[in-house]
Amino acid sequence: MATPSAAPGTKAATGSQLVLFTLAAGQFLMTLDSSVMNVSIEEVAKDVGTTVTGIQTAITLYTLVMAALMITGAKVGAMIGRKRAFAIGCVIYGCGSFTTSIAPNYPVLLFGWSFLEGVGACLILPAIVALVAANFAAAKRPAAYGLVAAAGAIAVAVGPLIGGFCTTYFSWRWVFAGEVVVVAIILLFTRKIADAPVEKRPHLDVVGAVLSAGGLGLFVFGVLKTGTWGWIRSKPGGPSWWGLSPSIWLMIAGLFVIWLFFAWLHRQADRGKEPLIRPDMLRNNQLVGGLVMFFSQFMIQAGVFFVVPLYLSICLGLSALETGVKLLPLSVTLLAAAIGVPKIWPKVSPRRIVRSGLLSLLAGGLVLLGGLTRTPGPRWSSSRCS
Repeated sequence: MATPSAAPGTKAATGSQLVLFTLAAGQFLMTLDSSVMNVSIEEVAKDVGTTVTGIQTAITLYTLVMAALMITGAKVGAMIGRKRAFAIGCVIYGCGSFTTSIAPNYPVLLFGWSFLEGVGACLILPAIVALVAANFAAAKRPAAYGLVAAAGAIAVAVGPLIGGFCTTYFSWRWVFAGEVVVVAIILLFTRKIADAPVEKRPHLDVVGAVLSAGGLGLFVFGVLKTGTWGWIRSKPGGPSWWGLSPSIWLMIAGLFVIWLFFAWLHRQADRGKEPLIRPDMLRNNQLVGGLVMFFSQFMIQAGVFFVVPLYLSICLGLSALETGVKLLPLSVTLLAAAIGVPKIWPKVSPRRIVRSGLLSLLAGGLVLLGGLTRTPGPRWSSSRCS
C-alpha cells in the first residue's frame, strides 16, 4: 500500500519555518556578541594578557566595524545577491569566532572578534531584512520580522547567562566555539532560502563607502578613548594635541568626514550617478523618526547591558554566573515583551508600544529617584572601581 505523501501546504509551511529559523538564528548570533562577554570581561582580560579597558575596546570595535561597514555591506549584498552575501558573511563570521576561541593573545582576539566578526555581521544583517521580504508573503512579513527581532532580543536576554555559565564551569572560549557550530547549522539550511530578486544591479560608490566608514570610525574611536585621554582637556600623563585631548580632535575630524560624506552623496545625486545611499531618503520624516528611535533604544539597551555587568563583576566582585543571574529579571522582561506583545496584541500600533514603553521608563525612573535616600556614614569606595 502506498504511503500518502505530505500535503503541499504542509511542505510549504515546513520550508518557511526552516527559512525563518535560519534567518532568526543569524540575527541571534549577530546580537549575542554584544552581550555575551559583558559578564566575563575580567576573566577574558586575564586570559589574553590585557586589561578590562582592552576587552571593552574589543567589544566596542566589533560594533564599530559592523556599524561603519553596514551601508557598504548592504550595497555588496545587492550586487552579488542577498543569499550569497548572507552565506559569505556567515563563513567570515564563523572564521572570526574560531579565531577568537583559540586566540593566544590580545591582537589575535581583536582580529577574530572585532574585525572578522564585524565584517561578517555587516554582510549578514542587511541580507536578513531583504531575505525575509523575499521568502514571505506580504501578509506574513510582519510576524516574520517580529520573530527575527525577537531572536535578537533573546540574544540580549540570554547572552549574560550563556557567558556566565560557560565562563564559570568551562571557559569563555566555549562560547565562540559554540558560535562556530551554530554557523555550520545556519549554512546547512541556507539552501532552503530563496534569494531576493534584484531588478537592477547597483554599483558600489567606493568614495562614499570610504568616507562613511572613516567618519564613523574616527568619531566613535574618539569617544572610546575619552576614558583614557579625557574629553577636552588631556588627563595627567596623557597625550595632548595643541593643548587639548586627542579625543576631541578625533571627534571633530569624524564629524568633518561625515559632512564630506553627505556632501559627496548630494554631488553624486546631482550628477545623475548612484550614491551609496539616496539623500532624499533622509527627507522622509517617518524614516528619520524611526532611525532616531532605534538609535535611542539601542544606545540605552547597550549601555545598560554594558555598564551594569561591569559594576556587578568588577566593583562587587560577583562571578560571571552570579552576574548573569542578577541580570535575569531584566533579561526575562525583555524576552517576554519581545515575544508576548506580538502574540497578545498582534494588531497594536508600534507607535503606541513605543510611547507606552517610554512613559513607563520615565515613570519608573521618577519613582526610583523619589525612593532614593542618603544613608549617613562613611563613604564607600573601592580601588577596583576607581
